[in-house]
Amino acid sequence: MKKIAVFCSASETIDKTYFDHATALGIWMGKQQMTLIYGGSDQGLMECLATAVKDHGGKLIGVVPDKLEENGHRSNKLDVCHHVTNLSERKDFMVAEADKIVALPGGVGTFDEIFHVIAACSIGYHHKKVIFYNINGYYNALLNILEGLAPQHFSRHPMDYYLQVANNLEELKELLTK
Repeated sequence: MKKIAVFCSASETIDKTYFDHATALGIWMGKQQMTLIYGGSDQGLMECLATAVKDHGGKLIGVVPDKLEENGHRSNKLDVCHHVTNLSERKDFMVAEADKIVALPGGVGTFDEIFHVIAACSIGYHHKKVIFYNINGYYNALLNILEGLAPQHFSRHPMDYYLQVANNLEELKELLTK
């Protein structure tokens, strides 16, 4: 069973289109009997994606930091709850356990997770790429900045060494099944 780590928003107030895309991804992952490794929250895209995965045959591993638990926002759908003390431990566990890593739209927490994965790859802790699920061009501005790093020698490798981009679900499915 393939394990997919997904970083994404825990906001309930983002546009419905992001929830629709997360649901479609979760349905597909569940039908493929994949395991979702995620932040374990009961809010936003995290809970939306987890519900779709679980309802369609997949498994859930929630990586839950103490603060999330204290605030009462741990999902009750988890097959496995891995408790961690902080966000750094959460990221490290998710990267270590995942076969593939996906970034759905999200805020500063998601950006932190993306940069953690890329930075760790850049110095050799792992060789996993982040797959940006670029729904409605959400990541275009960030991707433009990242693409400028290697030509200016701020990156050892071109960005395709660290990341891939899927602009729709079909492209994402292809990258996840390679």
